Amino acid sequence: MQITQQRYYTPEEYLELEEAADYRSEYINGQIIPMAGGTANHNRISLNLSAALNFAFRQQDYEVFMGDVRLWITQKRTYIYPDVMILAGEPEFFNNRKDIILNPQIIVEVLSKSTKGYDREDKFQAYRTISTFQEYLLIDQTQIHVEQFSKTGKKQWTLREYDEEDEAIALVTVPFEISLQDLYNKVKFEPVESEAESADVEGLG
Repeated sequence: MQITQQRYYTPEEYLELEEAADYRSEYINGQIIPMAGGTANHNRISLNLSAALNFAFRQQDYEVFMGDVRLWITQKRTYIYPDVMILAGEPEFFNNRKDIILNPQIIVEVLSKSTKGYDREDKFQAYRTISTFQEYLLIDQTQIHVEQFSKTGKKQWTLREYDEEDEAIALVTVPFEISLQDLYNKVKFEPVESEAESADVEGLG
């Protein structure tokens, strides 16, 4: 990700610019960072998960938000657009703005090659400053692989990984389960060239 300009913006300036912008950007402690465009696989995974969550929670006190709703992280002075957020109870809105959430319980990010390091490290660190945040899913869009972090105590998190199509992910902090087959429904992976094939091609050259 690249910073648009080396200057400091206030949160208010960012929100004004974001209202008029043709593309979305995130705000990290004074810097405005344009977001990369999504892929078809990214959209399929987010939609598969959100649709299943929304159906499962239709008679329960949970709510699901997809990527168009901002999250304000007070301690980090950061505005972020998570791919999916799950809230328990009523949403808390920042300054009564209906497009800025304060209290997610679960956050889901669909990883891309350009942002996966940021999602695993700096972004996760920022999310952990949110008092209501209890669970984090990182979903790979290039292969079947999901990392599930769940909070077990103060400054304590556990990790579970999933990489088999016949497995199912059960969320820890809300009553929900989805199979990896359903999560990755219609996702089309690019063929991975083996080292042997690559060597053969180079030999032909």
